[in-house]
Amino acid sequence: MNTKIWLSSPHMGGTEQNYIKEAFDANWIAPLGPNVNGFEKDLETYLGQDKKVACLSSGTAAIHLALVQLGVALNDEVICQTFTFCGSSNPIAYQGAIPVFVDSEPETWNMCPKHLETAIKDRIAKGKTPKAIIIVHLYGMPSKIDELLEVASKYKIPVIEDAAEALGSTYKGRQCGTFGAFSILSFNGNKIITTSGGGAMVCNTIEDKNQTVFYATQARDNAPHYEHSKIGYNYRMSNISAGIGRGQMEVLDKHIGLRRDMNTFYVNLFKDIKGVQVQKQPNPDFYSNFWLSCILINEDAPFTKAQFQEAMDAANIETRPLWKPMHMQPIFKDALYFGDNLSEVLFKKGLCLPSGSNLVKEDLDRITKVVKGLL
Repeated sequence: MNTKIWLSSPHMGGTEQNYIKEAFDANWIAPLGPNVNGFEKDLETYLGQDKKVACLSSGTAAIHLALVQLGVALNDEVICQTFTFCGSSNPIAYQGAIPVFVDSEPETWNMCPKHLETAIKDRIAKGKTPKAIIIVHLYGMPSKIDELLEVASKYKIPVIEDAAEALGSTYKGRQCGTFGAFSILSFNGNKIITTSGGGAMVCNTIEDKNQTVFYATQARDNAPHYEHSKIGYNYRMSNISAGIGRGQMEVLDKHIGLRRDMNTFYVNLFKDIKGVQVQKQPNPDFYSNFWLSCILINEDAPFTKAQFQEAMDAANIETRPLWKPMHMQPIFKDALYFGDNLSEVLFKKGLCLPSGSNLVKEDLDRITKVVKGLL
């Protein structure tokens, strides 16, 4: 049996263990320490824009703390992209708030600015001005940020930017993860770089970063004993995980280049196959890290989505459907939704393909063989 070709597996650069060893040698086995500080500084340097970064236990934790700091509370409404992972939307429920889901547009598959404004107008007309908007850069593809921010600014609603999948992607030359009132990153095991599990909050001020760390360390007040005047959370990243992150930062740009090469591989593989569409950047303003390369298999393709998945699975190659929209999930079946069902079409037709920066020629040959076999 051939070894498994995964969608996106961890890819170590080689220096991660040096940082981990330093942590063990100094006995910094805690949710603070030199690696946490160093990783935050590395991310701040990489992102630019004078941002301040707080490393946390996950990207979901970062979205939760962004909602906390924006004052989202019981029965408040928060607009969220429907075409995303549940980590974008679940924190709304953590706060007892109510999600309002907005559909995608066809060029980036991210939140549609027109549907966003329709949703905002509807909610304001019903006396429920949304407290926040969560936009996502899905699969590494930047959203139409200028248009989304223009709508949000018009109605004075703060934006939480979910850049969990988009570290290293840029919009008009500016790093994704630097546009929101709060922005978030993820370093889960399958992301462009990993800390095994972890995430980060990107803040505009040192005050916001300090407040994030305060909430992430159980909201302990400045007192000689344990004093708490707010509800806090155990959301800080460990010094060991941060050590992995520091090593990963040394290969981030290299890994982005390799992911983009994988996208080019798929563009070439499918270019003469009718009915198969590889996700692409709309224009030069959009620079995707192509965390995952994705395809749509239309009705006029020579094979169905199911046939493609079965053939890849038989060759021990992982594929995965695109995200099932949040408004279609059982847990959110009663939620408000604004759109024209594009996200449902994407879910029906789309697949994520193996995109890792650690794939080799033998892996690409196996993928090619399956596709040619289907023809």
